[in-house]
Amino acid sequence: MDKIFSARVDESVVRRIGSLARRLRTSKKKIIENAVQAYAAQVDREEKSDVFEQTSGAWRRKKSAGRIVDEARKAFRESIAGRRK
Repeated sequence: MDKIFSARVDESVVRRIGSLARRLRTSKKKIIENAVQAYAAQVDREEKSDVFEQTSGAWRRKKSAGRIVDEARKAFRESIAGRRK
């Protein structure tokens, strides 16, 4: 789903986006989306970012998956029991 994004941008940048869109026969939206994707890819290459490291080490938990599930179920049961009273 598309979202509306609003930002104050220098007038010369707005003109350049419009010029590119006309030259490439595409929308201004597509120009901006492609530019952001290209910039993000460049930053990722330069930083050599590690996707697994960015997930905060979710796979390296101190508790076992079973214990986490048991705690979640217990919390759920307690919340339901509290509503019945």
